[in-house]
Amino acid sequence: MTGTKTVGTAPDDYDAMHHAAQNSPLLHELWGRAMGDEYPPGVEPSSSCSWWLLGHAVSALRLRTGARLVDLGCGRGGPGLWLARALSVRLTGIDFSAAAVEIATQRAADFVAPDRAEFRQGSFERTGLPDRYADGLVSVDALPFSPDRQAALREAARILVAGGRFVLTVREQPADADSWPTMATVAGFDVELILDNAEHDGFWRRLFASYPENAAALRAELGDRAADNLILEAELSMAKGFPGRQAQLLVLRRRDIGRVTSPE
Repeated sequence: MTGTKTVGTAPDDYDAMHHAAQNSPLLHELWGRAMGDEYPPGVEPSSSCSWWLLGHAVSALRLRTGARLVDLGCGRGGPGLWLARALSVRLTGIDFSAAAVEIATQRAADFVAPDRAEFRQGSFERTGLPDRYADGLVSVDALPFSPDRQAALREAARILVAGGRFVLTVREQPADADSWPTMATVAGFDVELILDNAEHDGFWRRLFASYPENAAALRAELGDRAADNLILEAELSMAKGFPGRQAQLLVLRRRDIGRVTSPE
């Protein structure tokens, strides 16, 4: 034992968190307070998904009615389902958490008709989807958690039609080989738009400050395991501080897809 504090990141930790959060009015209330007027009711995000982000995603994706949208790292499904309803498109959500897939499937009927949304387990690097499956992609506060970001971007390029757009949230990085624009270009995308999200860090500071303040109530609603993981994440993040790099919304457009093949 080293004594070092770590936040639970095993699949069953995520499963426990998704189940607990789905049934916690307090947690939704704290997110709403932290996000203020930018909080989208009904979406119940577990990310920085705001009205600002949803509005820019609708504008950037430019999807026709009936097109296929894929949400990578969909969580409990809220942002993808909201976009599917707003854009009148079909949705496929991908997440590695079985609980997230289960909950998103249950929530789908609150947003769209039964045949317009499905959710599957998969990873960023191996979605299990066919080549050229998606007309558009979205990933909110998720893709940066991939252990192999370049492989995740290649997979996104593989499943996206030529000319299709990918809207994702990232942190600004130095202009080197590991920057998001550079990696995206290598994977087969053109960078169409980069927007700074000026409200991002303020939201997370307010949210993280609220967890320890409401520790007893969170434990009562979420259970000790899920609540302690949230509080620990908040404490570690506040102690570490936020990166000086700007939170950003990227819009990528897929180039000629003929050069990308399915992984073996």
